[in-house]
Amino acid sequence: MDFRGKWSKWSKDSAVVFSSPVFLFVFLPILLIIYWLSPYKIKNYILLLASLLFYSWGEPRFILVVVVSVIIDFFLAKKIKKTEDKTKKGWLALSLVLNIGLLLYFKYANFFVGNVRALYAYFGAQPFDWADVALPIGISFITFQKISYMVDVYRGTVEPQRKLTDMILYILMFPQLIAGPIVRYKEIALQLTDRQATDTYARRVNGFFRFMVGLAKKVLIANVLAEYVDAVFAVSPDYMSSATAWVATLAYTFQIYFDFSGYSDMALGLGQMLGFRFPENFNFPYISQSITEFWRRWHITLSSWIKDYLYIPMGGNRVPVPRMYFNLCFAFFISGLWHGAAWTFIIWGLYHGLFLVLDKIGMLKVLSKIGKLPSVVLTFFVAMIGWVFFRAESMAYAFSFLRKMFAFDGRYDEFYCDRRFWFVFALAVIFSFMGYFKKMENIQYKIYTDNPTKRVLIGGTVLAVLLYILCGGSLLAGGLNPFIYFRF
Repeated sequence: MDFRGKWSKWSKDSAVVFSSPVFLFVFLPILLIIYWLSPYKIKNYILLLASLLFYSWGEPRFILVVVVSVIIDFFLAKKIKKTEDKTKKGWLALSLVLNIGLLLYFKYANFFVGNVRALYAYFGAQPFDWADVALPIGISFITFQKISYMVDVYRGTVEPQRKLTDMILYILMFPQLIAGPIVRYKEIALQLTDRQATDTYARRVNGFFRFMVGLAKKVLIANVLAEYVDAVFAVSPDYMSSATAWVATLAYTFQIYFDFSGYSDMALGLGQMLGFRFPENFNFPYISQSITEFWRRWHITLSSWIKDYLYIPMGGNRVPVPRMYFNLCFAFFISGLWHGAAWTFIIWGLYHGLFLVLDKIGMLKVLSKIGKLPSVVLTFFVAMIGWVFFRAESMAYAFSFLRKMFAFDGRYDEFYCDRRFWFVFALAVIFSFMGYFKKMENIQYKIYTDNPTKRVLIGGTVLAVLLYILCGGSLLAGGLNPFIYFRF
């Protein structure tokens, strides 16, 4: 096997992927050694340089744009703090226009122009030329963090950051830079200036364990499921059986959970190793008994952001019922659009908004009466159908795929699932639903506590080393599968 050739490819294409060998065996060990041996007064500078290198390796074209936008917000926040008259709102508006404008241009310009060109073609007009705009990685997460910071400064709930380098570090800190969680400034403001209370040996060890759990989710489960999912979704639904469509949908339902929650675990683990505590982002979402509960357990930092910075400012529940339903649907329209510049994501967001409205109308009462298990099964089914839109490349493909699922043709096709797939699939089911039992759900709080017992530390260290060996072997033997949320 040509490891030298593979290493060249890895180092070139995937340095910003936590599950890449160059990150695991070069970037992270070197950084941790330097960081832990350095005095506290320069740790922020080391972490900032590492974060700039991390982002520049993946997106060298956009690092200057991102940094300049952060610098502008740094000074605008100071203007907001010092201003008491009507211009205070003007400074906030300027920041929102700049941040949302960048997001609209980089992420949605191609989508908008593509739809306009389609209209031109529909009416027989000559389509115009357009050079596609490249998408900076993590632009959605960066924008939402910057908006939350500026709005909180305007509301007076946080003080503006006094040090420019710490402001840049807050936005570009590499563990949560690419795919979240969405960290609000007030959650780590004190840690940016003093981490001696949180940067302990026990937290470093526990952080390593948390990181390895996330890596195992990604490499040992999500990547295996992705091989089958990608193969199925690469062909027309006309060439597959209903059974294949159902298996692929279930596999993707678990793939996206272990892929994204795996990244979140790695981000939280890295944060712990560096002395930071980031907010939790997942809590057994597939044991939810309603879509309302699902969004309290899935991508928690996004749903809480949508609630605090969009839904409540629009009036939330304090408006007439029809307006409240509109607010819910609009909030999840934005959530869908935030995930991707495509009609499939928009429909996915509205789909969830519809079920949130149904919960408000009376679905929650119905679900409470039918019992826990039926409610979990029904909610899981609703979420699973929604993932078809999320995964499909087009609306036409999504509807064609759904028709195939419910055709129940009873035939078999060439999409063979080997024993490895079914073993990993079974593990995915077990680990996804074990939180159904309250005692199992509470185990994670004991394991991921800030003050783990000696037994937890020893057991976690042993398990982390075993997972490191398994994941490392898998990565060196096979290819890479980028994180799903990297494109957002």
